[in-house]
Amino acid sequence: MSAPHAQEAVSVSVFAQRFSATRRGARLARRLATHRLDLWGVPYDSPASETVALVVAELAANAVLHGRVPGRDFELRLRCDRTAGVVRVEVADTHPGRPQPPQPGQDPADAEGGRGLLLVDAVATRWGVDERRGPGKTVWAECALPTAPRSEIPRSSE
Repeated sequence: MSAPHAQEAVSVSVFAQRFSATRRGARLARRLATHRLDLWGVPYDSPASETVALVVAELAANAVLHGRVPGRDFELRLRCDRTAGVVRVEVADTHPGRPQPPQPGQDPADAEGGRGLLLVDAVATRWGVDERRGPGKTVWAECALPTAPRSEIPRSSE
């Protein structure tokens, strides 16, 4: 019989959910994101939770307003990597158009859209757009988590 091995704490948690491409779906995505973060040990109303909530709200609103294809949903995926100290937010929709933030030197007030992406750019560590399997794209952003000593990182069964 072999000796028992100590289990390491789970350092990466993932959540994925599809939502209707409606304002209600976008609001629900933001609420579920903060709820999931709280379950993962990132408390409601903490700076990290508020940052992720803002990013989810902006990306989900873009999916609903600009990426909506009738009869298609959008998907939210959260990936919380405690070791790297980052939460990755991904919002995928089926519209082929890519988001366009205002160009450098362009007054954001004169742009037809993209002001939400300026907010994402301001609060996220980095963000971008990737192709996805099937039609559409995935817009993602990474948000920093506060670093905690390893003993303070909550363990998760998810």
